[in-house]
Amino acid sequence: MTTSAPVVSVRDLRKTYGSFTALDGVSFDIARGETFALLGPNGAGKSTTIEILEGYRDRSSGEASVLGIDPSKGGLDWKAQLGIVLQSTGESGNVTVREQLTHFAGYYPHARDVDDVIAAVGLEDKQKTLIRKLSGGQRRRVDVALGIIGRPELLFLDEPTTGFDPEARRQFWDLITTLKTEGTTILLTTHYLDEAAHLGDRAGVIAGGRLIDIGAIDELGGADARTPVVRWRENGVLHEERTTTPGALVARLGEPDDLQVIRPSLEDIYLKLVGDHASETSLTHEGAAL
Repeated sequence: MTTSAPVVSVRDLRKTYGSFTALDGVSFDIARGETFALLGPNGAGKSTTIEILEGYRDRSSGEASVLGIDPSKGGLDWKAQLGIVLQSTGESGNVTVREQLTHFAGYYPHARDVDDVIAAVGLEDKQKTLIRKLSGGQRRRVDVALGIIGRPELLFLDEPTTGFDPEARRQFWDLITTLKTEGTTILLTTHYLDEAAHLGDRAGVIAGGRLIDIGAIDELGGADARTPVVRWRENGVLHEERTTTPGALVARLGEPDDLQVIRPSLEDIYLKLVGDHASETSLTHEGAAL
């Protein structure tokens, strides 16, 4: 595979369970060294997409390539190039943090130094503690450590900072930034929109099994979605106007009551995309029922 080829390539990916469609024609590419955030509400199809790309779940139809290999046919050499942090882990936890990481490091030809990984996830003080005695957030850090110990070319992070306190999340972001500088390609799902904005180069928004938008983080939703909103109250009546020149409008208004200039955040744009899709889907279903 040439370095210019996408690390992940998905075309018209579909997954059905009987009459239920979990994925309905999803297509996207992820370039080498890119951090791609897959966003969407619970049940949208994010985890199904990732599990297919990891080789854990078969697709119903469509095409998928991960590091140049069909994930449904990937062997041990292919799997050794992946790092995977699932939403939950089935580890029994009857070993210490250090024992677990040392054991997993032995599976990989170019594993990271165990001490470096323990430090990176902030578990130096817990390295001799049995995993089952750790808090939920600390166990989540072990999950992340196991995902990066093999120095993967492609790292899957499925809701990686669930259970992290704000300080731990920031430390995790620093770790991911370091991995990015090393050239690691990352596929991230997260419910934290600030996390996606901080770490992601591009994002795809998935809802109802469909990819409803994709692009650079600061381009999602299109230019109109980022148009500032000016709100003010006049004679007791609340007014609102979207404008690309909020400064000029404010100058024209003078000093009205309750003046606000609101610049849409990624969360605002994401919620509008998902909300608009839900409304369109509802209208489609209503029309079909008539």
